[in-house]
Amino acid sequence: MKLWEKGFSTDAKIDQFTVGSDRELDLVIAPYDVKASIAHAQMLGKVGLITSEEAIALEEGLNDIGKQIEEGNFTIEDNFEDVHSKIEYLLTEKLGDTGKKIHAARSRNDQVLVAMHLYLKNELAEISEEIQVLFDLLLSLADRYKASLLPGYTHLQIAMPSSFGLWFSAYAESLIDDLYFVNAAHYITDQNPLGSAAGYGSSFPIDRAYTTEALGFSTLKYNVVAAQMSRGKAEKSTAIALSSVAATLGKLAMDICLYMSQNFDFITFPNELTTGSSIMPHKKNPDVFELIRGKCNKIQGVPNQLALLTTNLPSGYHRELQLTKEIIVPAIQELKACIEMTTFSLKNIIIKEHILEDTKYDYLFSVDTLNDLVLSGVPFRDAYKQMGEAIENGSFVPKRTIKHTHIGSIGNLCLNDIKSKMDLLRMMMRKK
Repeated sequence: MKLWEKGFSTDAKIDQFTVGSDRELDLVIAPYDVKASIAHAQMLGKVGLITSEEAIALEEGLNDIGKQIEEGNFTIEDNFEDVHSKIEYLLTEKLGDTGKKIHAARSRNDQVLVAMHLYLKNELAEISEEIQVLFDLLLSLADRYKASLLPGYTHLQIAMPSSFGLWFSAYAESLIDDLYFVNAAHYITDQNPLGSAAGYGSSFPIDRAYTTEALGFSTLKYNVVAAQMSRGKAEKSTAIALSSVAATLGKLAMDICLYMSQNFDFITFPNELTTGSSIMPHKKNPDVFELIRGKCNKIQGVPNQLALLTTNLPSGYHRELQLTKEIIVPAIQELKACIEMTTFSLKNIIIKEHILEDTKYDYLFSVDTLNDLVLSGVPFRDAYKQMGEAIENGSFVPKRTIKHTHIGSIGNLCLNDIKSKMDLLRMMMRKK
């Protein structure tokens, strides 16, 4: 069944090519299509396009379909083009002519649009919650290990003293930046496109304000052409948010892979969170974090994929827009899995204490030793030269007393300030 059928069939190859993976992907948005259809049916009854009895019957029928979806008993067989045609078929099978009335005053275009907006809005909210859980964990780890020193690197060469507290809280604060992107994507998806039909509105006296409130959108896309143009844009905005989160997780995963290696040996995890080798019995591989790194690298390419797909399309609907689902849906699922596994694993991280007591890290203290000379009255450039000569001739003696007191340094992590920044963002998000 196709919503656009006019009494003739398309070639099987054309059908297979044009439908693509829509049936599988539509199972993801099926609950949202039901929700939007319920609001649409209620609106049709409110404005008198159908009777109140028909509106009630449609709502009851859609609720039954919603239960099938929730229980995992809903399928989209090959003879249906997509979720929309299957739902309309089930309604018609149960309600007869009343079922056929559900499509009045809407197009499959705004059906997809509103279902995707609802789906993206919900997924962004879930991702936001998961990020906040990870943030809280990182901040608690930062507080627990704030006094445990760690080598800092530039160019992968030992540079200056750092700490596990500085490392954990760096990623916590970076997640706040990522949440700004998630929040921005939420505002873009939190606009109701239903009622734009094929992108040019309808001659029916529909009530778009009603469906906006019924579906829990904070506002609507007023201009019907602008509503149609949000297809692809909402996905791309979401992808940019996903990419930002993925960049943070990918960098953290890379640090963990380095720090777990024997050459660094800063951290480890319980055996059950690592994998072994088929021939090397000593191996404890960070496969989880390697996969997080790889998956997050893929996710960072999603905005570009969507940009390439939608660039240079004029206003109005084009079939390429169907392909946005097969890019954005798997990316969302992958990112959520990466956040979940990062949080799960970090709860069990084991850090090594007294790392900097190893003499190979003596030069980490060269800058602090140099700064002490400056504080004693030696001009910086002279102190720098003196320190360089001492390092070169082997007479350098590190001063291991760390006195970093400025905001955001080893000795002043400002964890409460970072938490306050997140609390402010949380308050803003609750007001949405």
